[in-house]
Amino acid sequence: MAGVVVPRNFKLLEELEHGEKGIGDGMVSYGLADDDMLMHNWNASIIGPANSTHDGRIYSVKVFCSDRYPEEAPQLRFTTRINLPNIVGADGRVNMGALSHWRRDGSIATVLGELRNAMATPTNKRLPQPPEGSSY
Repeated sequence: MAGVVVPRNFKLLEELEHGEKGIGDGMVSYGLADDDMLMHNWNASIIGPANSTHDGRIYSVKVFCSDRYPEEAPQLRFTTRINLPNIVGADGRVNMGALSHWRRDGSIATVLGELRNAMATPTNKRLPQPPEGSSY
């Protein structure tokens, strides 16, 4: 079925089902933040990669899917303090352009996984981190 464009809400419902069932490696999780019928606001967690300064830490992330999602990448903002070059500003916002080139077939799980992978790069895995439990 090449050329079929899945509507935004159907795509997000599929992502919600994957998030609720924990499909994947279990290192990232996500779900709706509230009863928003338009599925804009999501909460996510990332378990820090082993053998890094993130090992054993759980990071909380707010995800916002605009009305243009999936044509437009979701916006991510850490609520748990973290030291990564991808973070812009003092509020934990993630520079999505620094992670990857977004494509319509991407997903919330994809960008969370890319963010976790960025934590494990040789440059980032040794960065000193704020005290555990601190938040933006």
